[in-house]
Amino acid sequence: MNDRLFITLQHLAPQHLLTHAAGWLANCTWGPLRAPFVQWFVRRYQVDMSEACVSDPLQYRTFNDFFTRALKDGARPIAGDENTIACPADGAISQRGPITGDTLLQAKGRDFSLTSLLGGDPALAEQFRDGSFVTVYLSPRDYHRVHMPLAGTLTRMIHVPGKLFSVNQVTAEHVDSLFARNERVVCCFDTAQGPLALVLVGAMIVGSVDTVWAGQVCPGRTRRSDIDYRDHVPAVQIGRGEEIGRFKLGSTVIAVFGPGMASLAASLAAGDAVRMGQAIGTVTQDQSR
Repeated sequence: MNDRLFITLQHLAPQHLLTHAAGWLANCTWGPLRAPFVQWFVRRYQVDMSEACVSDPLQYRTFNDFFTRALKDGARPIAGDENTIACPADGAISQRGPITGDTLLQAKGRDFSLTSLLGGDPALAEQFRDGSFVTVYLSPRDYHRVHMPLAGTLTRMIHVPGKLFSVNQVTAEHVDSLFARNERVVCCFDTAQGPLALVLVGAMIVGSVDTVWAGQVCPGRTRRSDIDYRDHVPAVQIGRGEEIGRFKLGSTVIAVFGPGMASLAASLAAGDAVRMGQAIGTVTQDQSR
């Protein structure tokens, strides 16, 4: 299938209907349906089950349980110390670099708006203006839990309804403002080093986006929601390398750092494979309050 046809079919497809159907199938417990599909998936995407706490794929109750499988202790060591920025997920670097004013790079020749990505709040976007970002694409074979790059305290969670385009490289190169158009969950944190946002971007047939403090956030909610966690008791505090959420089927996470806060590793380039916990940069300025 050529790229133009692939993009056209995504525009024409009933994105949310297909995603709800995929979610239903992924939660099915009926063995004659579940088992062959899980076995095919492991073969098709060469999933390394030796890393999983439960290495037999047929022992999982549903496909979603298999897909969001936990890893064995030590499978993803967290590199460095508290000033080392840990990669939030397994996958590949889609893009990385500076935020130029309100603009992030999506793909060669295509930029998108920071303010739009963060749900349309200019005051929130101002905290990250001229900062830096890393976009990680999670393929079907990857470990699909998202973890903290730095220790922090949750301040806000914004669910932004939207489209459900695929988020692979072909789509990123052809669909304007892809990550600011798709449904997404924006998780904002205060860290000792400065402001941090992790944006969990939904995609076609992604069954759901869950967080460890709120459970399933989407799909199923058609209106934008914005929850303030600053006065939450107890505070939602998450250590560096600890899980914040997970995707049920693959997608993308974008880590956004405040200005002057992060020095991203010069060795990392678009297309590079990464693993959760590896060092992707260092903190360059102590912004502790």
